[in-house]
Amino acid sequence: MRILFTFAGGSGHLESLVPLARVAGLAGHTVAFAGRPWMVPKVEALGFTAFAAGSDIGLTPRRLPLAAVDLERDIRAVGTGFGHRVASGRAADLLPICADWQPDILVCEEMDFGAMIVAERLALPYATVLVIAAGSFVRPTAVAEPLNEVRAEHGLPPDPDLAMLSRYLVLSPFPPSYRDPAFPLPATAHTVRLLTHDATQNDASLAWVTRMDSAPTIYFTLGTIYNMESGDLFQRVLAGIRDLPINLIVTVGRDIDPAEFGPQPANVFIERYIPQTALFPHCRLVVSHGGSGSVMGALAHGLPMVLLPLGADQPLNAERCKTLGVARVLDAVAATPQIVRESVVGVLEDPSYRQAAEQIRDEIAALPGPEHAFMLLEQLVVET
Repeated sequence: MRILFTFAGGSGHLESLVPLARVAGLAGHTVAFAGRPWMVPKVEALGFTAFAAGSDIGLTPRRLPLAAVDLERDIRAVGTGFGHRVASGRAADLLPICADWQPDILVCEEMDFGAMIVAERLALPYATVLVIAAGSFVRPTAVAEPLNEVRAEHGLPPDPDLAMLSRYLVLSPFPPSYRDPAFPLPATAHTVRLLTHDATQNDASLAWVTRMDSAPTIYFTLGTIYNMESGDLFQRVLAGIRDLPINLIVTVGRDIDPAEFGPQPANVFIERYIPQTALFPHCRLVVSHGGSGSVMGALAHGLPMVLLPLGADQPLNAERCKTLGVARVLDAVAATPQIVRESVVGVLEDPSYRQAAEQIRDEIAALPGPEHAFMLLEQLVVET
C-alpha cells in the first residue's frame, strides 16, 4: 500500500501524522509526506520522503509586537487562509504529485483542505487526523464558502456542511473529555493515542536535565510560530519566575537567539529547541501559549499548566484547560511578572491541578495506540 500523508501547517500539524507513518513503514508499506516547502527539510530529517505542495507566502519569520487575542478574527482567518489561499495552492500542486506517485490513500491533517479536495476529485479514500484539540476552531460559517470556491475550481459540487472533513475516517488523537462538548465528534471518528515518544530523538543531549537539583522543573515555551509575535512576554515570564526555587527550562524557537535575554541565574536554561517528549518526563509544570501540541504533551504526562494564549486555537484550549481544572489562564498582554509568579506558585502549591491533569493523563494512556489507528486505515482501503 502506498500512503501519502499530507499536512498544511507547521510542526504541530506534522507531529500527529508521524506515529502513523512509522507504523506503516514498519509494516512494509510505502510512505511519503506532502507539506508546504518550508516543512520539507523537517520531514526529511525524520527519515521520510517529502514533496513540496503549496506556497510559503506569509510564513517568513518576523518579530512582531504582542497583540490582544481576537478569536473571531482568527476563526475567520481559517476560511481566508487555510480554506482558500492555502487549499487552492495545495490542491493545484498535489494533483501532479498524486498522478506521479500514485497513492492508494491519503491521510490528511484536518486543516489540509486542499488535499481532501484532491482525494475527492481523484476518487481516492482519505482519512482525516484532527490536530485542533478543542474541536471548535474550524467552523462551517467561516470555511464552507471559501472552500466551495476551491471545490468549484476542481469541478466538485458545493459542500455547505463540510461533509468532506468526515466523509470516511476521522482519527482524533485527543482524550474525549477534553473536546468542547458543544462540538461533538462526527460519527466516523475514532479516538486514538498518537502522541508517542520518538525513539529517533537524541536523549543523550538532555543528560544535563537529569543532573539538575531536586527543585521542581518548569518548562516555558511560546511555540514555534507565536514565539515571534510575543513582544516582551518571554522577558516578563522570566522576570516573574526565575528567582523561584525551581529549575526553569525555556525554549525560544530557532529564529530567536537565547543570548538576547542576557545573563540568567544558574537555575535557568534557555535553548532554541528541545524535543518536548524528551523533556516533559522531567517537569512538574508547563507555562505555554496553549497550542494544541504543547497542551496535549503536558497532559499526556499529567502536568498542570499556566497558559498565556496568543491567538489561533489557543484561547479555546485555555478555556478547556481552565474548565477541566488543569491550568490557570492569564492575559498575555496584561500579565505582569508578579501575576505570572503568583499563578505559577499557586498551581505548584494546589494539588488539585496536578490531580486533574493526571486524570486526563490516565485517559490518554488508556486509548488505543497508533497500531490500532493504522488498522483502521487498512480497513478503509479495503472497504473503498
